[in-house]
Amino acid sequence: MKKRYTEEQIIKAIKQHEAGAKVDDICREMGISTGTFYNWRSKYAGLEVNEAKRLRELEAENNKLKKMLADKMLEVEAMKDVLFKKVVTPAAKKPVVQHLIEGFSLSERVACQLAGLSRTAFRYQPRKKPDNGLRQRLKALATQYPRYGYLMLHGLLRGEGWVKNRKRTYRLYTEEGLQVRTKKRKKLTRPRQPMEVPPAPNQRWSMDFVSDQLSNGRRFRVLNVVDDYSREMVGQLVSVAISGRQVARFLDQLMEERGKPKKVTCDNGTEFTSKAMFFWSKETGVTLGFIQPGKPTQNAFVESLNGKFRNECLNQHWFRTLDEARYEIELWREHYNHVRPHSSLNYMPPVAYAKQAA
Repeated sequence: MKKRYTEEQIIKAIKQHEAGAKVDDICREMGISTGTFYNWRSKYAGLEVNEAKRLRELEAENNKLKKMLADKMLEVEAMKDVLFKKVVTPAAKKPVVQHLIEGFSLSERVACQLAGLSRTAFRYQPRKKPDNGLRQRLKALATQYPRYGYLMLHGLLRGEGWVKNRKRTYRLYTEEGLQVRTKKRKKLTRPRQPMEVPPAPNQRWSMDFVSDQLSNGRRFRVLNVVDDYSREMVGQLVSVAISGRQVARFLDQLMEERGKPKKVTCDNGTEFTSKAMFFWSKETGVTLGFIQPGKPTQNAFVESLNGKFRNECLNQHWFRTLDEARYEIELWREHYNHVRPHSSLNYMPPVAYAKQAA
């Protein structure tokens, strides 16, 4: 059965009726009901074909405008519903688009336009790699080295072959809440001049003292000696009291193991300015480079090492005896030289960096 009639057919049927034809005959011939015919007559009676066409076009245009207005009003209502939500990232916009589609029966295209999200991004399904093993290893390392930040932990993971991209490490690091709490102090803004790095290992050493105490309150000192090129911890002397003669003997032991440096940088402490150190320098031919008083930044390599040593070793242990302190400090030195990534060495351990340079 024909469902749609042209204006010409409708006007022709109305004029046939006006000419005397019966309604039943017209309806039977056209296959329509009498109700449809009377609707046509009430709507198109007295109109010509072109006028009927124009009327139908106006009705269609009016219906289209009504639909557009209804759609816009629906979009406004939808925007009001999600206006209070702060959505910036695609992950946050996806639920908003889904809410607009389900709650307001909007199309995917319109919902994405309102949320400011591309349809490609809305349909994208991430293919996540399983992070369980990496996550567990990261937590284990963070427990083992509680003062390491994410870059240090990333260096360890990269060395073990777990990960290459530090952004992935940082994501898991923040998700697990492993951030190290630090007390930041205000720093004066001043132009920085980086310290001159020797051209090869064993060219220049730096040394300085760090002090701590045992559980019984007894104080002890640690002499740290570092290679300024590789940042390797050359040696550590742990004792209750350290004199200039002990420093000289300890440096002799280090030179027997590693060879003689050209220069040793130190501050103006009494141990370093003693006669024993003066004669040691004269006998060995090693220059003692004293920094200016009150300017520890001139001995920055060992000062930086001292901070790491205190933060990662001394502050993490409660030594009962001096022998226990020597044992734990030696373990930390081995870890620092062979395992711990160094930020200034492209996150390589000092020993590995020195071998690469050689």
